[in-house]
Amino acid sequence: MELSTFSLPELRDLQEKVAQEIKHRGKRDVEAARNEIYAIAHRMGRPLKDLIGTGGNAKTGLVPFKYRNPDNPAEQWTGRGRQPLWIKDAIGAGKSLGDFAV
Repeated sequence: MELSTFSLPELRDLQEKVAQEIKHRGKRDVEAARNEIYAIAHRMGRPLKDLIGTGGNAKTGLVPFKYRNPDNPAEQWTGRGRQPLWIKDAIGAGKSLGDFAV
């Protein structure tokens, strides 16, 4: 691709498209890695916390999650703040919060 043939507006448009694609691929790659990690823990029959440890990280302020959706391991909840829809729906269907504990 010969960039010198592009006008300035075309270059800016291309730049925006490249930035969006980089952001999209980064999110997709993180999601894929997360799913692989959960799959490994599931295959081993071990909770994820046994493999990587838990506890809040004082430097980043991260709080470990306490609940995970068994149908989609990427959906997690720390137990703080509003309940996610997947928790609300499951509780409405008769499940208990303990069914999703990690």
